[in-house]
Amino acid sequence: MSFPIISNMNLVIDIGNTQGKAAVFRKEVLLEKVIFAKNDLLKVLNKFYKEHPIKKGILSSVAGLEEETYTAIRNEYNFIFLGSETKVPFENLYKTPKTLGVDRIALMSAAAVQFPKLPVLVIDAGTCITYDLLTEENKYFGGAISPGIDMRYKALHQFTANLPLLTKEDEIPAIGDTTKSAMHSGVLNGIVLEIEGIIAQQINKNKKLTVILTGGDTNFLSKKLKSTIFAKPNFLLEGLNSILIHNFEE
Repeated sequence: MSFPIISNMNLVIDIGNTQGKAAVFRKEVLLEKVIFAKNDLLKVLNKFYKEHPIKKGILSSVAGLEEETYTAIRNEYNFIFLGSETKVPFENLYKTPKTLGVDRIALMSAAAVQFPKLPVLVIDAGTCITYDLLTEENKYFGGAISPGIDMRYKALHQFTANLPLLTKEDEIPAIGDTTKSAMHSGVLNGIVLEIEGIIAQQINKNKKLTVILTGGDTNFLSKKLKSTIFAKPNFLLEGLNSILIHNFEE
């Protein structure tokens, strides 16, 4: 696939717990996205810079980078490395900002830019499930973190003697009539009810609340939830792009 030669193209990269994602934006428009193994980061960078007229980029990594990789990117590319000191488009009032995950920073940035002057609850359903709230005054105080779907299945298997290691299935039994179906019921109903409960709790405090669901399990969970949500699988990448634009504004 080829794109017209445009000078102001951005590259955003998110390194998560299990894999990496890279995306090219023209201003706020996402043009191309790839998912890659974390060890292939430099190859991906080289590919995108060859194929697109990229002028600047941003990298977010929840797991950290090897020093050799960090040095190579810093020396060869015009990149921002997202951290607690990076300028963002919201007021960060988290009591321990240096411990705040860069993924959560990116998500709050997307919320601030895309839903100005509205209270926004962002639910990121990945390895962990994070809940983060941005107020209508554009202030961020914090949120919550709980185990994700796969982590719950692994915990049941690893911390018991006889329970098998399962993966999610589309149908969620209300009551399990076998050990496996009981595990599916407990894990999946537990997560759905947890999410619904937190949404209800926050809507009770502010009826104008906008709810965003993102992360690797977005498509799976969005079909199970009764609450009104916006399903945005690329919200974190869009947030990284928002931070990049915010830092290079005149």
